[in-house]
Amino acid sequence: RQPLLDNVSKGYDARILVKDFTYEFSPDDRVGIIGGNGVGKSTLMDIITGRIQPDSGNVEIGSTIYIGYFDQHSEDLLEALNQNQRVIDYLKDVAEYVTTADGTLITASQMLERFLFPPTQQYAPIHKLSGGEKRRLFLLQVLMSSPNVLILDEPTNDLDVQTLAVLEEYLEGFNGCVIIVSHDRYFLDRTVDKIFAFESEGNIRQYPGNYSLYIDKKREEEAKLAQQMAQTQSKKPESSKVEASNKKSSSNSKPRRLSNWERREFEKLESQIPQLEAQKAELEKTLYQSPPKNTSEVQKLYQTLEALTQEIDTATERWMELAERES
Repeated sequence: RQPLLDNVSKGYDARILVKDFTYEFSPDDRVGIIGGNGVGKSTLMDIITGRIQPDSGNVEIGSTIYIGYFDQHSEDLLEALNQNQRVIDYLKDVAEYVTTADGTLITASQMLERFLFPPTQQYAPIHKLSGGEKRRLFLLQVLMSSPNVLILDEPTNDLDVQTLAVLEEYLEGFNGCVIIVSHDRYFLDRTVDKIFAFESEGNIRQYPGNYSLYIDKKREEEAKLAQQMAQTQSKKPESSKVEASNKKSSSNSKPRRLSNWERREFEKLESQIPQLEAQKAELEKTLYQSPPKNTSEVQKLYQTLEALTQEIDTATERWMELAERES
């Protein structure tokens, strides 16, 4: 049986992070978890994996379920290992091979090569690897453990663009449930078909489709809400409008609505983010389909792509912050 969360809640210091959340995962789920920093995404993952217990509600995990968890502390875990152990031996200690959804067997050496470790590097000691290579090796350790529930916590923060491209392809043939915490719209669009969005006060709302469909749905809701508010305002007598204005100015308990300049920023981000993502898609197309022959030129393109990804992440997170206050 896949993980079942039944009316689960969790909070710290009187702040609710997860409120009355219920969901039963299925073996073929591809779920994206989104929300601003500190809203409770990692807390939800820790509840699913059993690292922490909810304050209320029940979590049920079937006896045949094995969870693989790639989190944001992967490099720290690798530093604690035998740094003189060879890369290939580290992976073989986990498993000699892994089986894909179509029954194909992939050996540890083949997995290493698939995830950009050439044969010569496979026999190098772990301490020879860079930080990024160690994170990639830890990801492989998680995949080679043959989980049937795979959790990736902010993989786009820890893995380079080349590794992410390989990971996307690997997930297409992954035999099990995939849960991804991320704010990278492009990555989620290519890997998930369901969104769990953290909204105010620990509420988690479920949306069918990928990140782009979620954005479209939110925009529709915001446009509808704005129209309803405009219609309500136009029907109010002048005295009611003044009274409502006074109530609004005197209330400090409700979240502050967007100011005029914040609304302009919000509208600018709505048009800016798709443009940036189009640039990123074009750049990735160049890198993966017709890369320059000059190595230094390829490196420059990857650096540009990394910077563009960071810009998209920052803009998207700000958009989500403003959208939450607007809704």
